[in-house]
Amino acid sequence: MAKAIFGNHSSVIVPRQDRDSIRKFYCDVLGGKITKEQSDRDFLRLGDNFYIVFLYGDVPDESEFLRTARSVWLEIKSDNVEEMRQRILEFGVRKLDMPDPHLYFQSPGGQCMRLVGIEEDLSFYEGAGEGPNVAKVKEALEKEAMTK
Repeated sequence: MAKAIFGNHSSVIVPRQDRDSIRKFYCDVLGGKITKEQSDRDFLRLGDNFYIVFLYGDVPDESEFLRTARSVWLEIKSDNVEEMRQRILEFGVRKLDMPDPHLYFQSPGGQCMRLVGIEEDLSFYEGAGEGPNVAKVKEALEKEAMTK
């Protein structure tokens, strides 16, 4: 049987007017590096081997967070979680209320992320041990929807 794995490249289409805040967040806060710039896109590297291309276009501004049960969360790893948490929050991202000890937030451009430690034991998220409290997750989703 053929197998599939997630690669180390990603791309996202974002509103043109978000370019400055995206660059500041991904480079100044997270420490990424723009490897190539074009008039309508930025090629950015995070860490040693994750690449994301931001395609800037005339797309609707989805800065109002619309979470559904199908949301995908990107995981950001740091060697100093507390310092990175402070930098992320000082930048002014939207912090998301989740029944989990990690920082969940919406970055410029609308991507949802979770901050974890590079050396952190994340086996819980791989199915080891008890699963998440589904009632608390549903409650958090409902709470977020009611704040709109």
